[in-house]
Amino acid sequence: MSKTVDLRSDTVTQPTPGMREAMAAAPLGDDVFGDDPSVNALQARIAGMLGFEAALFVPTGTQGNLCAILAHCQRGDEYIVGQMQHCYRWEGGGAAVFGSVQPQPLEQQADGSLALADIEAAIKPDDPHFARSRLLALENTLGGKVLPMDYLAQATGLARSRGLAAHLDGARLFNAGVAQAAASGGDARAEARRIAQQFDSVSVCFSKGLGAPVGSALCGSQQLIHKARRIRKMAGGGMRQAGVLAAAAAYALDHHIDRLADDHALARRLAQQLQGIAGLKVEAPQSNILFVDLVGPARERSSGLIAYLARHGVLATGLDRLRFVTHLDVDEVGIDAAAATIRAYFED
Repeated sequence: MSKTVDLRSDTVTQPTPGMREAMAAAPLGDDVFGDDPSVNALQARIAGMLGFEAALFVPTGTQGNLCAILAHCQRGDEYIVGQMQHCYRWEGGGAAVFGSVQPQPLEQQADGSLALADIEAAIKPDDPHFARSRLLALENTLGGKVLPMDYLAQATGLARSRGLAAHLDGARLFNAGVAQAAASGGDARAEARRIAQQFDSVSVCFSKGLGAPVGSALCGSQQLIHKARRIRKMAGGGMRQAGVLAAAAAYALDHHIDRLADDHALARRLAQQLQGIAGLKVEAPQSNILFVDLVGPARERSSGLIAYLARHGVLATGLDRLRFVTHLDVDEVGIDAAAATIRAYFED
């Protein structure tokens, strides 16, 4: 195979030629002083797209979630979150380490949701024995799964009825919007906005399927973003001529939302081609992430698979549970080659 097919994550995308041109041409200022025009335009744009008063450009989704949690919560508060959500499991415990905000993790359901009864039971009474329950955090998509709109309304409604705010880790929010639009015949941007409007704050990544090299945005009220800006500064996220990065994100919003449907189609194509291989249990993808469980004899051979794939030009992650992520730098030829390589390993 002449070209490496990198299915480890949609974070591995490279800027397109058009994106590089936009970055080179971006007007710049000093964002810490608030006078980078490209950053200011991006913040106003993403806030308006998702229906919020304001937004804050941050280097990473991890920092966006940290700023959100610490803006919603104080020392001694807690946020309710799923065991498999990024802001609990894969962000270094930042809210607890930097903010003394306690996570209350709950088991994720098979569809990626948190059971409403579990959320209800986790909310603490106003009693000095307990941390103060202040925030419900959800993620959409989660492992590629799209949380249904009626569930989002019920979960955030429950949180607000008990005095909690609601934050969405929308790292792949536009994947969810594209998937919902495909199901309803609607518009991906409108669907992303519908999702976002269930929440008091939303973080969205530009550096995953949208293909920008760096950057996320946190959206919320003017008051929340004012708090988050101070937290961003303390966390080392104040950037100077950040417009060169904001321009990439703006280009992605112009050119790379609707094409996420191509990534979803490629994930389905890979799933279809892996069906029927003995020992592979293929989970039907809802967006651009495909999980494949190895069972029986296939599981016994799992230890050598990732190295074998790498030697043959296919990069992936996992052991007994494989994860493949499609993105703008993967095409049908690459998917077909990857599927053939996986089949060859197990049928050898």
